[in-house]
Amino acid sequence: MFEDKSLIVRTICQECRMRCGILVQVKNGRAVNIERIADTEYRDPCSKLAASLERLYHPQRLLFPQRRTGKRGSGKWERITWDEALSEIAGKLIDAREKYGSESVSLVKGFYSRHADFVSRFGNVFGTPNVASIDNTCYVPSATGRLMTYGFDGVPDLGSSPDCVMCWGSSANPPMKEGSKLIVVNVFRTAAAKKADMWLQPRPATDLALALGMLNVIVNEKLYDRDFINSWTTGFDKLEAHIQQYSPERVAAITWVPAKDIVKATRLFTSYRYACLMTGNASEDTYNSTQFARAIAIIQAICGLLDIPGGTIETEGVIKGEATSDDVLRRELSVKEESKKLGSERGYLPPSELWYSIASKPLEIHPQHLISTILEEKPYPIKAVGIMGSNPLLTWSNSRRVYDAFMNVPFLFVSDLIMTPTAALADIVLPVASYLETDGVVLSNLGSGVTSIQAQQKAVEVGECLPTQEIIIRLADKLGLSRYFWENINAYLDAYLAPVGITFSELRQRSKIIISVTRYRKYLRKGFNTPSGKVEIHSSLCSKWGYEPLPVYHEPEETPISSPHLSNEYPLILASFHEPDYNHSQDRHLATFRKEKNEPEVLIHPDTATKFNIADGDMVYIESKRGRIKQRAVLSTDLMPQVIYVGYAWWFPEKGISNMYGWDEANINILTDDSPPYSPEMGSPKMRGFLCKIYKA
Repeated sequence: MFEDKSLIVRTICQECRMRCGILVQVKNGRAVNIERIADTEYRDPCSKLAASLERLYHPQRLLFPQRRTGKRGSGKWERITWDEALSEIAGKLIDAREKYGSESVSLVKGFYSRHADFVSRFGNVFGTPNVASIDNTCYVPSATGRLMTYGFDGVPDLGSSPDCVMCWGSSANPPMKEGSKLIVVNVFRTAAAKKADMWLQPRPATDLALALGMLNVIVNEKLYDRDFINSWTTGFDKLEAHIQQYSPERVAAITWVPAKDIVKATRLFTSYRYACLMTGNASEDTYNSTQFARAIAIIQAICGLLDIPGGTIETEGVIKGEATSDDVLRRELSVKEESKKLGSERGYLPPSELWYSIASKPLEIHPQHLISTILEEKPYPIKAVGIMGSNPLLTWSNSRRVYDAFMNVPFLFVSDLIMTPTAALADIVLPVASYLETDGVVLSNLGSGVTSIQAQQKAVEVGECLPTQEIIIRLADKLGLSRYFWENINAYLDAYLAPVGITFSELRQRSKIIISVTRYRKYLRKGFNTPSGKVEIHSSLCSKWGYEPLPVYHEPEETPISSPHLSNEYPLILASFHEPDYNHSQDRHLATFRKEKNEPEVLIHPDTATKFNIADGDMVYIESKRGRIKQRAVLSTDLMPQVIYVGYAWWFPEKGISNMYGWDEANINILTDDSPPYSPEMGSPKMRGFLCKIYKA
């Protein structure tokens, strides 16, 4: 604890999902020290918390609004006031709406949070259907698969100490009680895989085939919960027939996981009454994204693992209405404007207003459709784009096309903490406040369905930085839309907390409130939130909306199986990873992290390195049909010889604006594809599991 008690502000760290309570020591208006609260649930050393002050006061922080004065990307800026910046942005948006329609304006939102909901709300009241996000490659495909199957967005009940955990496609290292079993499914031997009872290593992008192989074993060996199936599911008879085509032997040929291991892992998982299956997003940027989630949901259901202690649980809402259509004011978007939504002709979810009674939030437009529309001006031109808390030049597929689009859009404004490669292309850049400069509300899942609600309290002010919500409130006022928002952030937080019956001021005084405890087996009194009221193994919604009602594995494009003719030129398969210190493309400017990992690395099996005359530490080129990048080779036996594991979202702030921060030198999305076919349900592009080659630079 701090010896000097000058001013101590209690708040919540927002640098990762753990949401640790922290104490910030402030002297003369400046944060000088940060400590984790002793009773926090997470006690391991945390590099992100240690870097908080460096991040807060870094010389590259954007401190005031700026207007571009030279050519786009030239790095020539002039300082302007907030009033000038917001007035100019408002004028450009109004001009685009009057001349080309509201749909000619697009907004882009970043990492999901209450900030992102504000962006959606602003887009709807302004009248544009074109709010873009990476929903189709991050979390939403999995959530959608669960919703269509059993009507809620299930989470693993790790807090109830399950007897067996299957961790699939995630870098997580789940807490395990003594004697419990751990199965890891991952292309790479993660920390969890090293301690697991079983590790299955599938070929990248074949997760759905492996899940269907496990279903084959469960069904044919009758390892399911017959009572639950008879009482609470529909379509099991159709599954029994459908699953016969996915024998362990056929699935082994697809996934490269031995058939005996598929059988053994399935038997191990199903031998425990209290087991849970947790997934990451490794499968969500593939063609089979949503149907993989459906297959996982079916495994959970037929094994009777839904809404039981240690299984997959439905957490009851803490803040009623959060992230729903009502919350983001979807009703304010006219039917006419909704029909102009980019990509709507492709039939992605949600296809009708019926979906809003099931899904937690509406799906936004997909990056690839926005980029194509900017470049081709079809079906209409995009005249203005606003990007808030996102760096698409690093995080969207086929980055060269993203660059071309943003170079050519007539007006672009970006809000962020620092000047990113994407912000460098803007006409106006706005400085965003960090979590240490913002009041807010944080919800935390404490396990076993127990949820806490805590106050995130503003500790300091830096420059002229404003929170995203405040920027939107002020911009809405400039556009005559203030009636849809609140006077300030604290008024908004009071409204947000109203369903709980407290004010933000009261929450500040309490620090933490335990607000809900899950009641298990809620389906016994209310059924499942599906059309039939039961778990829909054979999905009536998929049938109605034109999707496959039972999961069917489709081999992605550009793989050794689907494109054998490419294998001679591109003999390797690409998978990707990000270092634990970094969140997507953030924090590459922090010396604390760069000392640990100063450059991007590609992991290569020693046998592969020998074959291509590559030594440990060599700089190598990684190339796909779309381009090439350069990274440092690191030899590892933790992956297959046929697979390379490429570092994600790398750019180099130290290289300066004249080189666009080296945005295209090591950026994995130079290699990825944004062309169809996309996953039918979500429009997920192909961002892993495709063919590539590697050679010494």
